[in-house]
Order: sequence, then C-alpha cells, then structure tokens
Amino acid sequence: MSETNDVLYLGSRRYSSWSMRGWLAVAMAGIEVEERVIPLNGGATPAIKAVSPSGLVPCLEHRGALIWDSLAIVEYAAEFKPEIWPGERIARAHARAISAEMHSGFRELRIAMPMNCCRHAPGGSRTPGVLDDIGRIEAIWAGTRSRFGAGGDFLFGADFTGADIMFAPVASRFLTYDPPLSDASRAYIAAVRGHKLVAAWYEAAAAEPDSWKLEKYEAVE
Repeated sequence: MSETNDVLYLGSRRYSSWSMRGWLAVAMAGIEVEERVIPLNGGATPAIKAVSPSGLVPCLEHRGALIWDSLAIVEYAAEFKPEIWPGERIARAHARAISAEMHSGFRELRIAMPMNCCRHAPGGSRTPGVLDDIGRIEAIWAGTRSRFGAGGDFLFGADFTGADIMFAPVASRFLTYDPPLSDASRAYIAAVRGHKLVAAWYEAAAAEPDSWKLEKYEAVE
C-alpha cells in the first residue's frame, strides 16, 4: 500500500474506461484521495502491477481498504453516499443488475471500439457481434428509462446513479465512433456527457501529455 493509504490509481484518462468508472464513483461520493495517473502502455503496465493486486486500474486505497475493481469501487463509494444507487428497492435491484451486465459483458463492443474520449472517428468495426451489443445496450437504456426514468434525463430520472457511471464509457465510445443510434439513445448520451463530473473527466483527459498517446488507439478507424 502507499504511504498515505488514501490514493486512487488511474490509467490514462483518454483510454481507461474502467478508471473513468472508479473515478466518477469516488468523486460522486466525495471521498478525498490523492489521484495518481499511470500512463498505459497498451499492454501489461509494470507500474500498475506494482500497486494493484490484479495488475489493473482503477485501484483504490482508502482508510485501510484496498479495492481493485471498478464495480466494487462503486459499491464502496455507495457506503459513503447511498444515493449512488436508487433509493427504491426494485429500482436499486434493476440498477445493480444492469451495472453487473455492463461490467461482465459486451466484449465485442469493447474490442472493436476501444475508448478514446478525446477523438471523433466515425466508423469502427460493426460486426454482427458489435451490432448485437449495441442493440442490447440500447434496449437496456430504453427499458430502464421507460420504467424508472421519469422526471429526468438519466437512466433513473433526475439523479446520476451508479448505473449511469457504469455506462458512461459506453456513451464515450458512441460519441467517438458514432454508430447508428436512436434519438432517445443520443439524448441520453448527451445528458451523460453534460454531467459536471463527466465533463471534468474529459477536461483532464484532454490535458494529458501527448507523450501518453498510444498509436494503437489513435489509429483505430
């Protein structure tokens, strides 16, 4: 563990979708930590392996706790700010279910459309598997908004929740690669992009040194 024991380790903000999720949760909960960004090198990064048991980011050290998974960090942050999840039992269960599906699924989309939140490159590989993933995501968004989203622009209405945190990097991917989407999906993406914490992440990503850029992610078409 670090000397301060209150540190959030992140990968390059430009590329690290999982780091984005962890950071949004910690920021939303108001957990005070030092942020240490470790530039990704496009594969196993020794500096990350030195601080994270899984060799992955994000990794949070806080008050003796060590959490190295983004969804686990969302749950940890909810102990400090329960409003990260919807207050009503059924809505909360639904939010956790779709967050877990996001956490474990959509492999085709992740591979074909890696996150690069500072780039606009319409296209990307639109294989049948990728299109199936996009269709499922749109179905999740539409179904959740229809059932729980009255009164606001996010999945569960006016409040930005842990489910929105988990889907924020997907919104980023869709902004980068611009696949065909419904008007409702585009409106939701705009709402996520406009959230003050998401905007802060983009601003910090844009300020990262050019030396941190990776050609394999800058050249994706």
